[in-house]
Amino acid sequence: MSTTQYFLRRIFVSVIVFFGVSIVIFCLARLIPGDPARIALGPFATKEMVEQLRETLHLNESIFIQYKIFIQQLFQGDLGISTYTKRPVLTDIISYFPATFELVLMSGTLMILIGMPLGILSGKFKNTFVDHIARIISLLGVVTPSFLWAIILMLVFAYWIPIFPVAERFDEALDPPKIVTGLLLIDSLIAGDLNFFKDALFHLFLPGLAIAMPAIGNVSRLTRTNLSDIYEKQYIEFAKSYSYSEYKIATKYALKPASIPTVTIIGLDFAFMLGNAFLVETVFVWPGMAKYGVETILAKDLNGIIATALIITTFFLIINMLVDFFVLLLNPRITIKE
Repeated sequence: MSTTQYFLRRIFVSVIVFFGVSIVIFCLARLIPGDPARIALGPFATKEMVEQLRETLHLNESIFIQYKIFIQQLFQGDLGISTYTKRPVLTDIISYFPATFELVLMSGTLMILIGMPLGILSGKFKNTFVDHIARIISLLGVVTPSFLWAIILMLVFAYWIPIFPVAERFDEALDPPKIVTGLLLIDSLIAGDLNFFKDALFHLFLPGLAIAMPAIGNVSRLTRTNLSDIYEKQYIEFAKSYSYSEYKIATKYALKPASIPTVTIIGLDFAFMLGNAFLVETVFVWPGMAKYGVETILAKDLNGIIATALIITTFFLIINMLVDFFVLLLNPRITIKE
């Protein structure tokens, strides 16, 4: 099987998974207790008003008809109307998703910038004091959930040592730049507003680090294990015998093969971050899609729940395909078999 055939097959399987997840989420959303129409209109709405909204939302139809209507609207780029915000769900996604995506990008950056160097130091200085400290940090990152890290970081760096802000995306006293991408760091750089860029970066750091901590632990531990194994290989001993510098041995001969499994974990953790952002966004009052997803669940906004789940699914599938692509680039000798 060629590389092109492999990726075409992956795309086909991803489409099947997407529709499978849509069916599961569509059915589960309807198992949440409560009448969506009654919840949307409130306790003082008349029976006629509730019945009219049920007809508008096609809730009186069978679940098979409802799903058929949903798929037809999905292919037309229509995700329905949110009973929570009273706006088109697509408008809500466009409004909320950039904030969460920017937060996940920050978390992914911190995961790589902290996790891999920590693992490299731990693997290079195996069974030393540096290794022990790095392993303790990695273990704490893995066993402590993101929402608890959010509370700890908020307590330390916003209360005891007030360095970072703890709510929203930017200081309300500042004028935000013109929206181009929806990502404040990029939009502020486009506008040349370095003061706003610094403020947005400070607002991003704590929630980004809270989401990244478990992934930092995973990446560090895996990098350490792989690098330790690579340093015991015979070709590393040959490189040392030729008096190559430690830097050249580490970067050219050890790190690249050791990073292949790590890249896979980085991709998976990066995809999972979008789901892990739910509680962290709530703690930091972050106006992102994860917080929007929690609110739609509490309001039993069926269209909002399904759209949020499908966005996360799509993100996860795309990241998985990109990871496979990068692994093939790192090691062209990997063959694709049936």
